[in-house]
Amino acid sequence: MHSRMKVVFASLALLASTLACVAVMGGGDEATTSPGVLVFDVATPTPTPLPPASCPLITDKILDLAFLESDATGELILDDDVYLITYQIAGEELTDPQYEDFSDQFQPFRDDMGTHMRVWNYFRALIPADQRTMLAEYVISTDGTDGLLAAVGQTESDPEKWLLQVDIADTDENYELTYTLIHEFGHLLTLGPGQVPPSLAMFNDPYNEDIYYEEASACPNYFPGEGCANADSYIDDFYYRFWTEIFDEWNEINFEEDDDAYYEKLDEFYLKYEDQFVTSYAVTNPEEDIAESFSFFILSPKPSGADIWEEKLLFFYEYPELVALRETILNNICTVFPVQ
Repeated sequence: MHSRMKVVFASLALLASTLACVAVMGGGDEATTSPGVLVFDVATPTPTPLPPASCPLITDKILDLAFLESDATGELILDDDVYLITYQIAGEELTDPQYEDFSDQFQPFRDDMGTHMRVWNYFRALIPADQRTMLAEYVISTDGTDGLLAAVGQTESDPEKWLLQVDIADTDENYELTYTLIHEFGHLLTLGPGQVPPSLAMFNDPYNEDIYYEEASACPNYFPGEGCANADSYIDDFYYRFWTEIFDEWNEINFEEDDDAYYEKLDEFYLKYEDQFVTSYAVTNPEEDIAESFSFFILSPKPSGADIWEEKLLFFYEYPELVALRETILNNICTVFPVQ
């Protein structure tokens, strides 16, 4: 599962956002179209364009606030995600909700379908429909107020299809939510089946280290885990341009089994190569690096410097389709961002 968690620049402690269930945009009503099948009417957002001069202020604040540790402390601190409800995605609609078992304390989160729909509406308002065709499931979960905000990953039933998971307890901060949704889309863009054909062996036994090493060894290109990346894929080109000289050093840290030692070494690695990464979270692995860099590519002006982190943003400008996508997403932000 690929996710983005909130980070403080000088630390690799993985943090997140504050507790609340606040409307993001749009709305949804439940309707029954046939016996036993629920279809949720996903209302088309009615945008109110922001003044043009305010758009850079919005994007700057998204980047600024995405990394600030919240002073608020929540009441729910959990060790693991609690899955509340899984919707099937059919085009623009959410259908067939599957309810999970959980304690009564989480029922208000599960029943807050207005917030479920608003976050989905916001995601689909930001990301063009033709760029999210691999999404098949939308999962509402929570791990409390200090942890995961959102994640993407392959579904359990089909390696070609992916899911978007959102922690409903952490959706109140629209700036951070916007950044995180763009980051998660960066994973879909760079790891989806059109870029990384899925390995059935890994999909069927994802925690088998022997299979992982067999599949990785047989791959002539970069192997992110889901499969062998295409030779002309974004992640393959990104890895060979920016990671080959530091990968062995990073990989030694990646094998560290003690969590405290791992994060300490990774923090030192970031400080050593700070000019190569847009955030400290980007050093987690090449997959997180390209997703973080993609988020900055979308939200930042085109850089003019020569640092490697700037070269990573310029990397995306080499693809005309990504330049066009950047313009579309920025226009969507300027049109639909829910000013607080």
